[in-house]
Amino acid sequence: MLREAFHMALSPLVMAARLVQNRLAQPALILLYHRVATLAADPQLLAVTPDNFRAQMRHLKENFTLARLEDEWSRLDRPAVVVTFDDGYADNATEALPILEELQVPATFFVATSLLGTEREFWWDEVERLLLAQREFPAFFELGQGRGARRWPTAEAPQRARMYREILPILRQCLPQLRHDCLERLRFWAAAGAAGRSSHRVLSCEELRRLAASPLVTLGAHTVSHSSLSTLPLPRQREEIMASKKLLEELLAQRVRVFSYPFGTRGDYTAETVALCREAGFSRVAANFPGQWRADSDPFQLPRQIVRNWDLPTFKKQLERFWIS
Repeated sequence: MLREAFHMALSPLVMAARLVQNRLAQPALILLYHRVATLAADPQLLAVTPDNFRAQMRHLKENFTLARLEDEWSRLDRPAVVVTFDDGYADNATEALPILEELQVPATFFVATSLLGTEREFWWDEVERLLLAQREFPAFFELGQGRGARRWPTAEAPQRARMYREILPILRQCLPQLRHDCLERLRFWAAAGAAGRSSHRVLSCEELRRLAASPLVTLGAHTVSHSSLSTLPLPRQREEIMASKKLLEELLAQRVRVFSYPFGTRGDYTAETVALCREAGFSRVAANFPGQWRADSDPFQLPRQIVRNWDLPTFKKQLERFWIS
């Protein structure tokens, strides 16, 4: 309680210090998006509707310097905003890109490569599809064997919703092959196939090239399997990082100089991961924790602020908080 009270008292001082810093040296605020789409359900809160996204981009265009992730930011004369996307959903090309080009807003897209050009969904979307559909399900699902086994009742929708919330963190910590095996078991249990929903598909190779062809777009790597890198042994981390970079460069016939850590919290990568990104030749690497870029920021651990499906008044309020977080 004393610690909590201390931080609450300190908060105004921290905010004041941030404001002073912002006046002394212009910061850059890196925004993190995932999808531009209108979805019937969005339990991960990844999608921003096209109307809200257009309003957000127009506000940024009219009020801030818009920088690219690979730009030199040391000579900024006013606060700058950088727009980034993670993962590589198809709607990045079909919905986001036309709005960015309409308003002339540059953006960086970080793409995980294992599902490019397929009809599959990212694993967290597949878990949603397999668990949260409205139909009959078996009475329970069991994961693992022996003392470490987990068993969930699944006959009722609230039970499956609970399982969904509990199994995602488990799969996030799995090695890719174990996660693949679990998804196979889930498909068999749910009597469902591997083909995903068209609303949740990843980029086709043609759509990826369409993104890369835009002068407003920078393409970056995001691993192969979208695994939390800190869970992987070092050789597998190197493979995930280098293979995604290599495939994108082959598909696009251009250098890939930027990268973002999947999930991107400080617990999702290690000092060794950072060293691997340096070894791979990236110039900047984006993470996923609050803050702003400043001249003394580590270019291999860039803070980013996640944007949700906010209307314009809410987006403006959130931007004000982002500048002082």
